[in-house]
Amino acid sequence: MKKAVIILAVLILALVTVSLAANPKPAFKIGNEVYVCNCPGDCPCQTISKQAGKCPCGTDMVKAKVTGTVKGEVTLMAAGWEKDKVFSTEAKFACNCGPKHDCGTISQKAGKCPRGKEMKAVKK
Repeated sequence: MKKAVIILAVLILALVTVSLAANPKPAFKIGNEVYVCNCPGDCPCQTISKQAGKCPCGTDMVKAKVTGTVKGEVTLMAAGWEKDKVFSTEAKFACNCGPKHDCGTISQKAGKCPRGKEMKAVKK
């Protein structure tokens, strides 16, 4: 009986870990600084990261400040932008580099993580 309980606990922990890794939900708070795509016009990539890097479209990411949050969206402002931009937090792609290299990168387009690893499709 004791062995069955331990096995069940390990399985539940494994399922929770896989679920969290497959469905990343970075927490955004007003005032946080992040790196985002700086595509001209409406950015189809909408990539957000804790680390600097390149967007899937090839442009350099820029530092931005979180100015607002609502369910499924984050509002950001960066130097050189005339107005705030809204990015989706419902990622289609995300980095899964593990806790040692938690870059917190999410995107609407496939591409590479800041450390060069390919982003993976987010399972809904």
